[in-house]
Amino acid sequence: MTFSQAKSILNVGFIGAGNWAEYNHIPLLLARTDVKVVGLATPTQKSRDRVRERFGISFLTADYHDLLNEPIDAVVISSPHGFHYEQALASLQAGKHVLVEKPMTLYAREAWELVELANQKGLVLMVPTGWHYNSMVIAAREKLLAGRIGKIEYVVCHMGSALRSLYMGQSWPYTLDNIPDPKLYYSDPKISGGGQGYSQLSHSVALMLWLTGLQASEVFAYMSGPGAPVEMYDALVAKFEGGAIATISGAGTQPPSRPKHEMDLHIYGSEGELSIDLDRERLDVIRNDGENFHLDVKPGDGDYTCDGPVNRFVDLILGKSSENLSPGEIGARTIELIEAAYRSVASHQPETVR
Repeated sequence: MTFSQAKSILNVGFIGAGNWAEYNHIPLLLARTDVKVVGLATPTQKSRDRVRERFGISFLTADYHDLLNEPIDAVVISSPHGFHYEQALASLQAGKHVLVEKPMTLYAREAWELVELANQKGLVLMVPTGWHYNSMVIAAREKLLAGRIGKIEYVVCHMGSALRSLYMGQSWPYTLDNIPDPKLYYSDPKISGGGQGYSQLSHSVALMLWLTGLQASEVFAYMSGPGAPVEMYDALVAKFEGGAIATISGAGTQPPSRPKHEMDLHIYGSEGELSIDLDRERLDVIRNDGENFHLDVKPGDGDYTCDGPVNRFVDLILGKSSENLSPGEIGARTIELIEAAYRSVASHQPETVR
């Protein structure tokens, strides 16, 4: 679907000055000739001063409602997790296209409300899951859509991250291009919703669901966070509509010296298996009939970058592209699975996906 605004310049505002906003999103948009970054809203004076100094953005406010009253077409939301729903809802109600960081919301009903509102208003709603724009992942999706492993029956999905210190309420474990502030809300479940599940499985579960087209129906989970106020380890079992099942795991305690996130999927079907490992950079399809496939890759092909979603967001709005590879619907299906996992930990039993 194309959302052409019939204009040559897109006016964009930012709500929140999270790490990815300063490291990735703002620089990418400032580099485009068809985008103007109009302003940014964040309650922290230190962040406002830094954004003014680094990027020359002149309209800065503590209240995001002030920003929504400015002549902007689209909003990028990069605030703490617990504020995403409120800010995205207000932005959509104001008629703005929305790119909202992961996790999209903390509750499935909130996520689906945003999806429905965006559809009603004909607005772009995107969650910036960068791996969906990776060439290895796109090749894997093409193989799955072509039915190369048959009907999907079982999935193994794992993601590892080096975030122990954040979950412990300490400093940011690695530096993102001179962004100094530790994001301490990661260790506050009242703001973050939880640990590795909301922070990181929002990437891997979205990738799994986007690749496979599966929709969760029931989840059972264990979580633990030795010494931390939020969980650092997640072990989930999920059932899907149509009968497939999956094991989904996350570990937030990789050593910071490890160069990449661990991100690998093994997808088993009636006619074979697809394995994609973005850390070790391999993609293979092994079929029952021996007609196998191996993707030739070069170093760096599995790296996580997030230029794809931001640029596609602009292109969709301006009518330069028609395919949203990380739509709100995938974000909502991701949250409904993750939310059920947290409910399962609390209830000590399987939880139906709402």
